[in-house]
Amino acid sequence: MNITDFEMDFFSLKGKAAIVTGGNTGLGRAFALALAKAGAKLFIPSIAEDDGTTQQLIEEAGSQMTFMKADITAEGMPKKIIAACKEAYGSVDIVVNSAGICKIADVENFGRNEWDPMISLNLTAAFELSYEASKEMIPQKSGKIINICSLFSFLGGQWSPAYAATKHGLAGFTKAYCDELAQYNIQVNGIAPGYYATDITLETRSNPETNQRVLDHIPANRWGETLDLMGTTVFLASRASDYVNGHILTVDGGYLVR
Repeated sequence: MNITDFEMDFFSLKGKAAIVTGGNTGLGRAFALALAKAGAKLFIPSIAEDDGTTQQLIEEAGSQMTFMKADITAEGMPKKIIAACKEAYGSVDIVVNSAGICKIADVENFGRNEWDPMISLNLTAAFELSYEASKEMIPQKSGKIINICSLFSFLGGQWSPAYAATKHGLAGFTKAYCDELAQYNIQVNGIAPGYYATDITLETRSNPETNQRVLDHIPANRWGETLDLMGTTVFLASRASDYVNGHILTVDGGYLVR
């Protein structure tokens, strides 16, 4: 191939089947909609009840969605999810490990009750779903696995040691699986969002002091919007990123450089 072979169709996901865990709420919904707008068919397993909002958005984008009520930490569930996606769409081409939780407590009160469920969902479930997906991707010699990491894949962070630990672990897992799967034309990358204007950060943003403390650390001088993550998702899921592998792409307005 040479430079004249490049086409904007390299960003198209038409005909691809994508799994987005927790894709009917929060940032997961933005990831799912971005992939749908690029042409992918969506399979969304989530423990959260679905009210049809995400499906409507995806159908309005000209694509289709299959929802599966599922606790992805339950024994054997990742295998069932892969099988259900393949039954619905015929393949598993893209996996976005988006589902996650963040329990917060002072260090002396952050024990196993807080630690264990975060390890189970944020890290182990992402591994197990990727493991099961790889069994489909290796024979077809193609696939994209995108792990939703965090700035706390690089930083310490107070009040939730398990969050930093799982996100560091997810970054390491991303690199390890790249090393294993790149030979099969499978790309494994991570997205590390910065500080975003979501419901989770409403309390911080509503307090002038804490809001300014965050802004003072962001060269872009604004909180991220979910829209800022959508192009990144499409890029890492598409042919345009076929030689990007084992990378953690920060989308943080420059937070890490300051």
